[in-house]
Amino acid sequence: MTVQLANPWALLLLLLVPAWLWWIRRRQPAALTFARAGTLGDAAEGRGSFLGILPDAMRAGAFAWLVIALAGPRTGAAVVQDETEGIAIVVAVDASESMLAEDMRPRNRLGAAKQIISRFIQSREHDRIALVAFGSEAMTRVPLTRDHAALLQSLTAIRGAELGVGTAIGDALAASANRLRRAPEKSKVVVLMSDGVNNSGAVAPIDAARAARALGIRVYTIGVGTDTAGRRQAAEGGERVRYVLRQARIDEGTMGDIARTTGGRYFRARDTEALGRIYREIDRMERTPVETRLYVRHRDWYLPFLLAGAVLLILEWLFRATRWGRVP
Repeated sequence: MTVQLANPWALLLLLLVPAWLWWIRRRQPAALTFARAGTLGDAAEGRGSFLGILPDAMRAGAFAWLVIALAGPRTGAAVVQDETEGIAIVVAVDASESMLAEDMRPRNRLGAAKQIISRFIQSREHDRIALVAFGSEAMTRVPLTRDHAALLQSLTAIRGAELGVGTAIGDALAASANRLRRAPEKSKVVVLMSDGVNNSGAVAPIDAARAARALGIRVYTIGVGTDTAGRRQAAEGGERVRYVLRQARIDEGTMGDIARTTGGRYFRARDTEALGRIYREIDRMERTPVETRLYVRHRDWYLPFLLAGAVLLILEWLFRATRWGRVP
């Protein structure tokens, strides 16, 4: 907490106090006539001398308090407010059957993706984020929001192959761009992750990319999975489980074209560590500067000084009305 004066120049008026007291003492008469001898005796003892200057001292004190009140004393506490426009981001997650391949940890590609995306979401406290999941079709699970707890809950609930076994990259990008179309943020970003080729849906990936570019949306694409065949768990009947080996066939040409068309970048993640590095890099690239403003909340304290000055003036007037107020 700091103490400040709203009008510090007013303190210059305090210089008038000693000048006025000097002038008052100079103009007092050299001799006085007393009607009562007792009064003269008291004055001779020294008490009268003190009482004689008391009214003027009270008036000078009142003037000083009023000057301080005019200076506007106040206390203030600084309040720092961070303001940032933020970025509108759509995270598009491939939830097709192939994302169940167990070549990434924890558990599989989808598990690794959910873990890394969770960290990414938690690091974007100023941004509105939406979540799109896709397989044979695309679905918006969470629209643009700053409720990151709801985002994380919905992300955790994504299950492999819940939207079909195919991969509709074009539909996913179109759904993501549609979510950003009316967003007021100046910066709009899609992070699209897939481990396959576009083999489903009604929208061609390059057409969706051109539409995103027209809307001012930048797309970062991530190809996920190892270059070797990955084991994938599949259910068969009741509790019987079978495993199949599938080679990851990522259409890196299409994923790269999407990124280049929109001014983004294409990344390749062959393991969980690489995927984490990619999201951290995107996190660094897509940052808006935070504007910091300093506000000071003031509390004025002029009233106590004003009241003190007024009380001294009243006391001076009352004192001058007594016999002691007439003793020099």
